[in-house]
Amino acid sequence: MAQQVRPTEIPKERDFTAGMTRSFSCSYVGTTGDSEIDDQIIALAQSIEADKGKSCLLAEMMTTAVRISRGRSEQSDFKLMNRTLKEMRITEEVFHPYKDCRKVAIYGSARTKPEEAEYQTTVKFARRMREEGYMSVTGAGPGIMAAGNEGAGRDDSFGLNITLPFEASANEFIKGDPKLIDYNYFFTRKLAFVKEVDAAVGCPGGFGTMDEVFEALTLIQTGKAVVYPIVLLDAPGGTYWKTWNQFITEHLQRLKLISDHDFALYKVTDDVEEAVAEITGFYRNYHSYRYVGDKIVIRMKKELSEATIKELEREYADIIKSGEMTQRGPLDTEKDEPALAELPRLVFRHRRGSFGKLRLLIDAINRA
Repeated sequence: MAQQVRPTEIPKERDFTAGMTRSFSCSYVGTTGDSEIDDQIIALAQSIEADKGKSCLLAEMMTTAVRISRGRSEQSDFKLMNRTLKEMRITEEVFHPYKDCRKVAIYGSARTKPEEAEYQTTVKFARRMREEGYMSVTGAGPGIMAAGNEGAGRDDSFGLNITLPFEASANEFIKGDPKLIDYNYFFTRKLAFVKEVDAAVGCPGGFGTMDEVFEALTLIQTGKAVVYPIVLLDAPGGTYWKTWNQFITEHLQRLKLISDHDFALYKVTDDVEEAVAEITGFYRNYHSYRYVGDKIVIRMKKELSEATIKELEREYADIIKSGEMTQRGPLDTEKDEPALAELPRLVFRHRRGSFGKLRLLIDAINRA
C-alpha cells in the first residue's frame, strides 16, 4: 500500500522542548584543558559548519568527547555515551524526511494476540489515523505494536525496536523497512517516542507500556516537553484504563499528589472514533507553541475575536504571570521559523505551574 500521509500545509518545527533549548552562546563551549587543542577544535568545527551557532555546538560536543577520553571514565561508560549519541543521530536521520508529517505514538503489550479485541482495536485506530493524515510510530515488536504497524501500513509507520534477549525481532509489517530503527537503550528509544510525535495512544500493556505512558505524562506535566494529546484506548467494553484511572483518582488525586488539572493531560476511552477526534481536534485551530523568555507564543491557524481573547484572559488568569494576552504576528525571535510567519499568535507571560491548565486553554482556542 503506497504512502498516504502527506506533509502538513503549515510545517511544524520539531522542537519538543518548545524553544527552551534554542538559545546558545559560544562562550559556553568550554575547554579541554589544553588551549592548543581548544583552538584546533574551534578551527575544525568552523571548517565543517558555516553557521556560527551550530559550529559552536559542534565545538562543544567535540570538547566534551575529548574531556571524556582524557578523563577518568571507564571504557564501558565511554562506549555508553558514544552509543547514545549514535542512536540519537540515527533517529534524526530516519525521521528527518518525514519531519512535516504528523505522527502518533502507539504503546501497548507485545503479548496481545491478533485474534484479541485489543489487537483489532489498535489496527482500526492506526488505520483511521492514517486516513486522517497521521503516521504511526510503534515499538516494532509483536502484539499491539504489530497491530499499529499493520493498521498504518508499512509506508506510513515507523518501528523503534529495542534489542532484548527476547521479543527482539521486528514484526512482519515493519521488518526490513528503512524506517525501522534498532536501539540498545530504552532511554534513547523513549526520547524518540516523545520527541518525534504529535500525539500518543496507550493500549493495554505491561510494565513497558506503563513506563512509556508515565514518561510522556511526566514530561508534559513538568513542562519539559510540549503539550500534546495522550489517549488511553481500550477495546470496546474494556476496563483496563478505567481501572488505571480509578487508581489515579483514588490515590494520586485524593492524596493531592497531582492536581485536578492534570486530568486534562489524558483521555480514557474505549471508542476508536472518540480517540481519533481527541487527537485531530487538538490541532483544529492550535498549531504549536514556543517560549521566548517568560512569554509563551501560541501559534494558531486563524485569529480569535477580541471578545474571545478577553474571555480567555479572565478564565485563565491564574496561568498569566503578569500583563495581558495579546494577539499579534511573530516576535522578532521567531525569524528562525519563516514558514510560520503568517500564523496569528496569542502571546502572554506564562506562569509555568499547571500545564494541565495550558491544555485546557488550547482546547478553548480550538472551540473558539
